[in-house]
Amino acid sequence: MRSSPEVEQWLSASEHPKKDVMQAVRKAVLEADARVTETIKWKSPTFMFNGNIASINPQARSHVSLMFHTGASIPGDFPSLQGGGGTARYMRFEDEADCVAKASELQAIVRAGVR
Repeated sequence: MRSSPEVEQWLSASEHPKKDVMQAVRKAVLEADARVTETIKWKSPTFMFNGNIASINPQARSHVSLMFHTGASIPGDFPSLQGGGGTARYMRFEDEADCVAKASELQAIVRAGVR
């Protein structure tokens, strides 16, 4: 996993109650495709490849919410992607066990999004 010092610093300073879940989501996203990078945009960890892929919403406190910026256009059937709008889709993670259970779907979504 190629981590960004900027994201490492943001996470280190974060007091988010689900920081461990954020780390697990981050690891899964970065391991999905070697071309995916990360930075801090909009005061949150954002994953990129030829543009923005997804951002963690730090405002959600009872779970980790990962917003796929153009999730509506990601090809494939992904039951954990939520939302009905024309552009974004969301994936929600309650705890580390939920992240482990959804890791392969998450990585498939990332790979489909970078194709």
